[in-house]
Amino acid sequence: MKKAVLAILLSTAALIAGPVACSKGDETDKAETGYTVGTELGISKAAMDTSVKPGDDFYAYANGNWQRTTEIPTDRSSTGAFYTAFLETEKRVRELVGAIVQKGGEPNADAGRIAAFYKAYMDRPAIDAAGMKPVEADLARFAAIANKATLSKVLGEQTRADVDPLNATDFGTENLFGIFVTQGLATPGEVIPYMLQGGLGLPEREYYLSADPKMAAIRTDYQAYIEKLLTAAGQSDAAAKAKRIYDLELKIARAHATREQSEDFTQSADVWAKADFAKKAPGIDWDAYFAAAKLDKAGKFGAYHANAITNLSALVASEPLDAWKDWLTFHQINSHSDVLPSAIDSAHFAFYGTTLAGTPQQRSRDKRALDALNTDLGDAVGRVYAEKYFPASAKAEVGDMVKGIKAAFASRVNGIDWMAPETKKEAIKKVETIVVGVGYPESWRDYGSYSVSADNAYANEVAAQTTEYAHQLAKIGKPMDKSEWWMTPQTVNAVNLPVQNALNFPAAILQPPFFNAKADPAYNYGAIGAVIGHEISHSFDNNGAAFDSTGALRNWWTAADLKKFGEAGSALAAQYDSYKPFPDLAVNGKLTLGENIADVAGLQAAYDAYRASLNGKEAPVIDGFTGDQRFFIAYAQTWATKMRDEALRARVATDGHAPGNYRALTVRNLDAWYKAFDVKEGDKLYLAPDKRVRVWG
Repeated sequence: MKKAVLAILLSTAALIAGPVACSKGDETDKAETGYTVGTELGISKAAMDTSVKPGDDFYAYANGNWQRTTEIPTDRSSTGAFYTAFLETEKRVRELVGAIVQKGGEPNADAGRIAAFYKAYMDRPAIDAAGMKPVEADLARFAAIANKATLSKVLGEQTRADVDPLNATDFGTENLFGIFVTQGLATPGEVIPYMLQGGLGLPEREYYLSADPKMAAIRTDYQAYIEKLLTAAGQSDAAAKAKRIYDLELKIARAHATREQSEDFTQSADVWAKADFAKKAPGIDWDAYFAAAKLDKAGKFGAYHANAITNLSALVASEPLDAWKDWLTFHQINSHSDVLPSAIDSAHFAFYGTTLAGTPQQRSRDKRALDALNTDLGDAVGRVYAEKYFPASAKAEVGDMVKGIKAAFASRVNGIDWMAPETKKEAIKKVETIVVGVGYPESWRDYGSYSVSADNAYANEVAAQTTEYAHQLAKIGKPMDKSEWWMTPQTVNAVNLPVQNALNFPAAILQPPFFNAKADPAYNYGAIGAVIGHEISHSFDNNGAAFDSTGALRNWWTAADLKKFGEAGSALAAQYDSYKPFPDLAVNGKLTLGENIADVAGLQAAYDAYRASLNGKEAPVIDGFTGDQRFFIAYAQTWATKMRDEALRARVATDGHAPGNYRALTVRNLDAWYKAFDVKEGDKLYLAPDKRVRVWG
């Protein structure tokens, strides 16, 4: 959801989770999620705890029984609505892939690629029998590094297009730098490669630098894990190498920008010519690096983490070659552990799955194979998925909702009394020109250059990454494609693309519990409508508002308007700072501000569109709930969230999304919620009218 991605890494932890809903009679989903939903009402009465006063704890009112009775599956770190939709999608994909594997296909056709990829990934005996042989050539490249020029070349060879600061706010790469390709923040109309900081094995710098005792314990466990992985991989002197690797990563972490700095697009718009790197970031042999990274023909770069690029290059010069060689070896093994011997795969899960996220059990190999397919052949699988599971009627209905919510947002902008006419004009132009993709892209990815082996899963994974890298680099210097999709149809998520001024709503999120064709408009506007409103509103959050209608990063605000907007953001940040999931850890209102602005503005726009859809009439009372009550309950139930403590702590400490139970409390800022549930002064969630944050209207 951030700029936006609604959920992150469902296979590890559904960071944005909600109540689970399924069709009647689906006992598989009910067993895994503990929740069923009626088709007429939409919302789940069984999930609610109506003994709780809505004005005291609206989350518990909407989800209390679900929260008490639901158990997190042993192979997950969380559960909720995204997981429910994911389960149904996974079942569908499994059936589709199973049929393709059984039938087979030509090696140079997508069906043949899918079948070969799946067979190789599933052949655990063959992977174990191969041992470290598949990775030997890569480790030999590292061992042969003799000087800083060769090191620079190898660092270039390792570079991948594996980060996305704008759409997914994904800043993590185990390589020293990551590349992202789209229109430059400061180069309107010009597609360039962005360069981002990388090189860490822990999620981000705070894990290395925080004084929190729990973070310190994770650091100890991580050092032990490095040694264990190297030992399992047959590396000699593993303990000494593990220490060198960790010590180097600690220096890398100190060289990094903070997460808050990374989230601020306006501070990340530096443009460097290729010649600037040698002057501004001495230490790396940049000619060798760019040639090996196939970036030698790029004339401009977005230096997204400019200071970190300088600092990391200095470390290349100052740190011993042996430390870098050990570091390269560890990260090559660590980042491909799933296609290496079982001892390596199991050690990787024990640390990343259990220690970091609290998940006790590894997912089954067949489920992980589907995840890998969705990553490496995502469009090939997605094309088959969309053809079978996304009817034209659903595309049309959701498209109509998008139009209504866009109109509601524009109407709210028009009604803002403090905003200058010139600011309003650009804001309305921006919302009117948003390019909205529903279900699936208009054109599909060509995998013709991706050769897939039926018996070498490691080679397939590496080749997929290099193929994706070449695909991204091919966009440099060409006109930006505003219709480009950044998600596959089978992704349970949605995204706002700021430089494209575009939105993607994949087919997989357009199903229960987010969209239910049998439910009434109150439910659908409160569920998928709020998602749509959220993504539209990301174009106007604290970062999105810095982009104009063309996707250019420029200030189109008057000084007075920007000040007023900033004040509203500060008030919302303070509201979230007060939420504490643990006695020693509060939500970071500044870090989560973009998501929270999008929640407030998006929910309000969805509500306005819902009311407009009634054409002046009142919705019927269904099962004792008014239309407005169903709207807000549906919203809160899409944020029902149950997470293991380890995963929740990691989320609060480092992620731009607040936990779901606090996002459900967005309702506190909407006047209509107070009226719907008769919330009054003295109720615990009550905010005086002048304290309700209104951001956009």
